[in-house]
Amino acid sequence: MNHLLETAQAISAIGFLCYGIACLFLPRMKKEFLRYGLPKMRVLTGSLQVAAAIGLLVGYAYPYCAILASLGLSLMMLVALAVRLKIKDPVAGFLQALSCFILNLFVFAGYVFVLIKKT
Repeated sequence: MNHLLETAQAISAIGFLCYGIACLFLPRMKKEFLRYGLPKMRVLTGSLQVAAAIGLLVGYAYPYCAILASLGLSLMMLVALAVRLKIKDPVAGFLQALSCFILNLFVFAGYVFVLIKKT
């Protein structure tokens, strides 16, 4: 396995695990989701992020889990980019979502490439 791919996977897993847990339990995240105009999506978003982070970790042993988790997180970050554009978020928030999108797209493409190369 490629060390860069493994590192990107670990960074994404740790980041989304922390953010997902924050979504579920921190009061400030309730305010953030109100700001996004999506207060009812906070628990679902946090749960999906925690599940995907676990999927990325399981993906070290079972690559298909990493593919599904990174694809799911990439799609979630596309939605996050759209939300941030809609609410006219500052550039910093937009760049954070864009970075996470690119990171997970890299993990997704890396695993797909590795699996194709094996066949």
